[in-house]
Amino acid sequence: MKIDSSLSAVVTGGASGLGLATVKALRAAGASVAIFDLNPETGDKAAAETGAIFCQCDVLSDESVDAAFAKARAAQGQERVLVCCAGGGNAIPTARRDKTTGEIKMFPTDQFEWVLRLNTVGTFRCITRAAAGMMAQDPIDGERGVLINTASAAATEGQMGQAAYSAAKAAIVGMTLTIARDLSREGIRVNTIQPGIFDTPAMARATPEMKQALGAMVPFPRRMGSAEEYASMALEMVRNGYINGETVRLDGAIRMQPR
Repeated sequence: MKIDSSLSAVVTGGASGLGLATVKALRAAGASVAIFDLNPETGDKAAAETGAIFCQCDVLSDESVDAAFAKARAAQGQERVLVCCAGGGNAIPTARRDKTTGEIKMFPTDQFEWVLRLNTVGTFRCITRAAAGMMAQDPIDGERGVLINTASAAATEGQMGQAAYSAAKAAIVGMTLTIARDLSREGIRVNTIQPGIFDTPAMARATPEMKQALGAMVPFPRRMGSAEEYASMALEMVRNGYINGETVRLDGAIRMQPR
């Protein structure tokens, strides 16, 4: 699919990190972009910086997602591209023994469910809305749209404490081919990017020494990935019409260790 001024796109989690880099790349290529994000302060700032529009959106809510798509479409027409970057996680062992008291504590089920709802259900909620909208449009060069999801190396090599995050991201990987098959007759492609260790705002608390150590874990290049490299992959998935039903690792060949 050609990226130019005739293309409209939506990026969830678009106010920072991987999402913001993707917004910038799409805008540089000429596309109209709507930023879906929960935080109005960072969303407005990102929109002003990139020339995109900001639509406040909570991917945990049907009503919020519907309203965000309605606002985006009213401003720039039906999106032909959706890039889902919204997500997050926690770090809690499945069960652990307190080193001081010996008390045994379990992973709270509600916190496990929250991570799945944010990442997996939130992504799927946005996919269904975008796909339905794309289906109402005429094809362009044989296709109606492109959906791109974000998984993680944790989907296949989750580290200690990442049971919920690993499950959520593995579900995104697992549903990619199925959704691509569901939408194949409609000319809508579906792919997922599986990033390794990336230098994003999530790493803001890490010291330079910690970042260097994390980068040294990567076989080559021996550094963390950049958000711009994620964005480059997302745009290639849009442009290359034969990439469909794929989960592409973007990780410098790293395979995560237990901790």
